[in-house]
Amino acid sequence: MKERFGAKKERSLWLKFHTQTSGYTLTWQQPLNNIVRTTIEAMAAVLGGTQSLHTNSYDEAWALPSEEAVKVALRTQQIIAEESGIADVVDPLGGSYYVEWLTDRMEEEAYRYFEKIEEMGGILEAVKKGYIQREIANTSYRRQMRLERGEEIMVGVNKYVEKDEKPLKILRISKKAQRVQIERLRAVKQSRDQQAVSRALEELRRAMEDEDENVMPYIINAVEKYATIEEISNVGREVFGTWREPVII
Repeated sequence: MKERFGAKKERSLWLKFHTQTSGYTLTWQQPLNNIVRTTIEAMAAVLGGTQSLHTNSYDEAWALPSEEAVKVALRTQQIIAEESGIADVVDPLGGSYYVEWLTDRMEEEAYRYFEKIEEMGGILEAVKKGYIQREIANTSYRRQMRLERGEEIMVGVNKYVEKDEKPLKILRISKKAQRVQIERLRAVKQSRDQQAVSRALEELRRAMEDEDENVMPYIINAVEKYATIEEISNVGREVFGTWREPVII
């Protein structure tokens, strides 16, 4: 940040990051295996010094997580924090040659992407041109080919496969829950100060139309006035239009 972008404040040099375990590795086959995958990924995040952490639920390859799956995800974090001991020191992997080598390699490969994206005119242009989407799609395709050829092992998917798996009990949203939520939303809209909501949304619109304005405080203000996500999003759609993914080949 200092050398490349000229940051001067000490806080600008701090690296704070949140980690969410990978949805990319969750499988619908033998979903309980996902608990182990998530645990390994969560431990890696803690070993890497993450400031906050989200652990995926084991059934998310099927549906929104059930209460049981959410509790297991929570307990995964708690066991790592309370029982593993890896959070007792600041840098438990400090001095590891292998980790330092991986870090250097990751940095080198990341800078290759940064330079290519800058050549395109920045991240927005890269997205508009479909470059980011194409790289993600190509990565997924190459991994799928490795799995199908057996060059990469996915337990329960291409090795140790079970032909007759028991069905998983997944979360199902009932019609009653839908009706309750709709009624709650209707009650909020009836009880809120509609003039305050309208003012907040109009202020948000003006902020969005100003290229130099930070819109986040205006979004927070609209939320505090009980504007809905749809109402806030509609302002953005009216100002910026609706994003359509470019066709990638």
